[in-house]
Amino acid sequence: MLTARPTSKWRNSYELALDGRPLTTWHASLWKQGGQCTLDGHEYQIRSNTWGTRHTMVDESGAEVAMADKVGRKKWTVTYGGQTFQFRWRSMWSQQQDLYVGEQAVGYARRTSAWRRDVELDLPGMPTPAQVFVAGVVIAMWDAQTAAVSG
Repeated sequence: MLTARPTSKWRNSYELALDGRPLTTWHASLWKQGGQCTLDGHEYQIRSNTWGTRHTMVDESGAEVAMADKVGRKKWTVTYGGQTFQFRWRSMWSQQQDLYVGEQAVGYARRTSAWRRDVELDLPGMPTPAQVFVAGVVIAMWDAQTAAVSG
């Protein structure tokens, strides 16, 4: 299980851990959806289009590593390493995003509490870099939704 905990109340950075072991720090962008992290000695940037519906993860050479499409809609996808992963928004009363294989929910990404920004992801079968990408995408999506409601 991948967890993401804010580093402080004042910064939009998260400490990511895999099965309780520190993995990386996610630094969200201040002005647009996305951010950056270092994973296994490689720098990654996550960028989004203007509407936040499409995100890409690029490595330090600028090569696209992963892509998320239709983010924020009822159904959206992540492509990584030639595989496509399907996500569905659980319900209009929940921010939880469920990972599907066929018609079966097999995993999720969710906030652990309505009052905290902590995130947990249980994404079986998904490679670690793809899980980090999904964490960045859902954090950006939820931050944008929160800003829209409060702004």
